[in-house]
Amino acid sequence: MYRKILAGLSGANLEVFKFGLYIMFPIGWMYYFGKNLESRFSVPDFWPAPEMTHKIPHEREELLAELERLKTQRLERRARRLEMEAREREKGEGARG
Repeated sequence: MYRKILAGLSGANLEVFKFGLYIMFPIGWMYYFGKNLESRFSVPDFWPAPEMTHKIPHEREELLAELERLKTQRLERRARRLEMEAREREKGEGARG
């Protein structure tokens, strides 16, 4: 059976068959792997829930409170960093002297 088909595929018919195969193979590949992407490649709880995300302040009071919170947070981190640097300097001087 295949011999009849393959014998009929010569010359121009063979080229048309190859062209069709070259076109249909990538399309079939994309169709097979492109459908149901939401169910196949979804990761549960990948995006945070809206109540867990940051709330953008819109009112003036909220903005000022947020700026104050950020400022105190920055100052606390700076104080911790300076304290750690001072400890490291003391350890370095103690090891030398």
